Amino acid sequence: MVGKLERNKDLIQDIAENTAHRVGAIASIITTAIVDVTREIGDLVTDGFEMREAAKAAGRADRTDEAAQ
Repeated sequence: MVGKLERNKDLIQDIAENTAHRVGAIASIITTAIVDVTREIGDLVTDGFEMREAAKAAGRADRTDEAAQ
């Protein structure tokens, strides 16, 4: 027969283990979200740089075409 003290110890241990597991899972979700958001922001900035460079190249090409005419 299990005593009241041992039952309470087991209950507290189960609660602590479950809480630690849940907190770890939540931290993992948050970490993954931060990584994904950071990657998307980086890709957005890279796209902006590429569009700016393409616009500059198009402007140079237009000026070259106008000078040739």
